[in-house]
Order: sequence, then C-alpha cells, then structure tokens
Amino acid sequence: MLVDKFDRTFPYLRLSITEICNFSCQYCLPDGYKKTGNENFLRLDEIDRLVDAFIELGVWKIRLTGGEPTIRQDFTKIARMISKRPEIKTLAFTTNGYKLKEHAQEWHDAGLNAVNISIDSLNAKRFHDITGHNRMNEVRAGIDKALEVGFEKVKINVVLLKGVNDDELDLYLDYIKDTRISVRYIELMQTGDNLTYFNKFHQSADHIRNQLLERGWVENLRAIGDGPAVNFTHPNYQGSIGIIAPYSKDFCTGCNRLRITSSGDLRLCLFGNIGIPLRHQLQSDDQKEPLKALIHKQLEYKASSHFLAMGDTGIMTNLSSTGG
Repeated sequence: MLVDKFDRTFPYLRLSITEICNFSCQYCLPDGYKKTGNENFLRLDEIDRLVDAFIELGVWKIRLTGGEPTIRQDFTKIARMISKRPEIKTLAFTTNGYKLKEHAQEWHDAGLNAVNISIDSLNAKRFHDITGHNRMNEVRAGIDKALEVGFEKVKINVVLLKGVNDDELDLYLDYIKDTRISVRYIELMQTGDNLTYFNKFHQSADHIRNQLLERGWVENLRAIGDGPAVNFTHPNYQGSIGIIAPYSKDFCTGCNRLRITSSGDLRLCLFGNIGIPLRHQLQSDDQKEPLKALIHKQLEYKASSHFLAMGDTGIMTNLSSTGG
C-alpha cells in the first residue's frame, strides 16, 4: 500500500491520457488547445505496465482524464484493458460529454462504471458562452444515456463562477429531484495562466454550502475511496450535491490520489512544483520492480498541503495539462 509520511493512503490514481480537448472553456483553455507538434502521449503498452505497477501498490480506483480522454481513438481499448484487472473496483472517466450519448453503452460494456460530466450551466446560452460550444442539450442527452445503460455513479462537475453561474442552484436541484445524479460544485482554482480570470470570477464554495444548509440539506461522512468532495443529501431528493473547496481549511488532509500526466510524469499534487518522469521505466515488463520502488520513494516528498491560498500554483499551467 502507498502511504506517505502523514499516514495518508493512496488507492486512487488519476491517469491523464491526452492533453487535447475540443472545448474552449473560459477557465481552462479559452483559446482552445494549441498543438505543439510534440504530442507524445502514453502508448497502450506503457499504460498497461503502469497500471500493473500501481495495482501491486494497492490502487483499486482509476479515473481516466485529459484534456478530453474520449478524443483518443483507443479510449475503449484502454478502458477494456484496465477493467480486466479484478483488483480495479472503480474505473471512472471525466468527460465534457460530447460523445457520451453515442458511446455510453460501448464504454460501459468495456468496463467503465463511473462517469463525471462537466456541465457548468443548465442555461444553453451560458453553456455556450463558457465552453465555446452550443451542445448543452446533447450533453444532457448523454447523461440520460449513461443512467440508462447502468453506470453505477454519474456525476456532474460545475465550476462555480461568480456572476456567471452562481445563481443556478435551483436549476440543478430541480434536475436531481428525481434523478440519481450527484452535482459537484468546484471552486475555481488559480492556475499559471488564469490569474486575471481567477480574480474576477472566483466565488467561495460557502455561497453554495450556506444555501444548502438553510434548505435542510445534511453533510454526509466520506466513504472510503471518495474524492475531496463534501457531499450533501436531502430526504426529498434522489440526487446529491457535492462541494469541492480547495481553499478551505484542511482540504488536503484526506488526499487519497496520485496523478499521472499524459506523457508519463508522476504528480504528487495537482499543484505540485515537480513532475517525476516514469516513462523510462515503462518500456519493458522487467522494469516493474524499479518502477514501484521509484513511486514509493517519491511519496517521501509529498507535502502536507498545496499552497493555493498563497497564490502558489506550482507548475500547473492549465487544468488540461495535468488532468485536473
């Protein structure tokens, strides 16, 4: 088992398989993804070896991220390859949902059992303004399809933006009244290239938390393997509301995940100052033991917390670059 010096365990791996995204979200890639010509994302065989090593280190939950992970033509192959391991109990992915309606059944059959869909507004015009795409209705149709084909967990990610979508709580509550979806409000986070945007649109998660408490919603205990969201439920609603507040006190005490970038670097924290290259240890099957030793060694350097409140974003340029 992977354990750091603060006695935190890490059963959860967030695995980015591409930096490319086809949306142009204001808070992440407002000008869209710009190809560098040096794109060289992890190959299928490298992912296979990486997953094997992390399973032997106690990982039982993996999330495929990007960029937009479903852009990869071998996305289904990757999912099928990982899901064959009986040790993996949760195989999830995060998507903008643009292909979800068309491929939900295929991806579920490949072994994916949980999905997070980014949908930052339930107002079609606002959705277009935020993402650069007029696709809200087809994304919502994809969510319906994911529920229909049997995904165990379906979550919606909403980046909370002051003066943009911070007045839409009632719309989301109506959505989950009779639908088993978890809506997760995520505080806007500062990255290396969004300081002006962050200063203008950051809204504390207390804006949502206080409204929920006033309406009789109850905070739940976190289950083993859960992410950082504080989850709220109400007896009159099938769905739930989660809040991810990275600027809150003690946010990092329950950290349970490590991250791999699309080029094979280990990131101990989304906002860490270094990436540790692992790719050179993924070229043959006989490198597994040195790879595991390298991962174990790096945990000695995992800090107790990020330093976002001090304006330190580490080497995080934008969220797509590390699979935020």
